[in-house]
Amino acid sequence: MEYQVLARKFRPQTFEEVAGQEPVVRTLVNAIAQGRIGHAFLFSGPRGVGKTSVARILAKSLNCEKGPTATPCNKCTNCKEITEGRSMDVREIDGASNRGIDEIRELRENVKFAPAASKYKVYIIDEVHMLTREAFNALLKTLEEPPGHVIFIFATTENHKVPATILSRCQCYDFRRISLSQIAANLGRLAAKENIVISATALSWIAEAGDGSMRDALSILDQLLA
Repeated sequence: MEYQVLARKFRPQTFEEVAGQEPVVRTLVNAIAQGRIGHAFLFSGPRGVGKTSVARILAKSLNCEKGPTATPCNKCTNCKEITEGRSMDVREIDGASNRGIDEIRELRENVKFAPAASKYKVYIIDEVHMLTREAFNALLKTLEEPPGHVIFIFATTENHKVPATILSRCQCYDFRRISLSQIAANLGRLAAKENIVISATALSWIAEAGDGSMRDALSILDQLLA
C-alpha cells in the first residue's frame, strides 16, 4: 500500500478538526448557521496553517447534500467528491501557474453556467496574489456582479499584494501561526493514532521547528520516521 504523508492523511475534514484557527472557524460557522454567505472570501496567513483545508471544508459545508451546514456529513457524493478533489463544481486553481488574463477570462466564461450537481460553484484560488494586474482587473468584473451560484475563496500568504479593489469585495479572514502547544498536542494525538511512540520533548522540538505551521511540523515528523 502506498505511503500517505501525514499532512495529507490527517488533513482536517470538518471545522472541529481545524487546529489553532478558532476565531476564523467560529466566524465561518456562525455565518453558515445564519445564512450570511458572501460571494467572495479572502483567507490570508502564513503557509501551512489551514487556509486551503478550511476552504475545502467551507466548500463542503455549502454543497453537502444536507446543507448548507456547518457540519458537512463527509458521506454524501458531493462531500466525497470535494474531499477527493474530483468535484465538477469545486475547482482549485494555483494562482502561481494560472496567473494570466487568459486563464481568468476562461474562468469568467465558466462561472456563467449553473453547477452540475451542487448548490454552488466554488472556485478556490491559492496564492491569489500571484495573478497579473490584467488578470485581477478581469476578475474584478466578475466580483462586481457575481452570479448567485458562484463563490470565490482566495488564499494568500501575501495579502498586501492583492489590489484594494479585490480586498474590498471579499470577506477577509486572517489565519495566524499556530501555537507551539497546539502543534505539539495535535502531533501527539496523530502519533497515537499511528501507534508512533514519541516523547513529549521530541514533540516540543518538532513543534518549535514547525515555526507555527502544522503542515511543516507534520513534514518534519514524516522525515524523522523515514
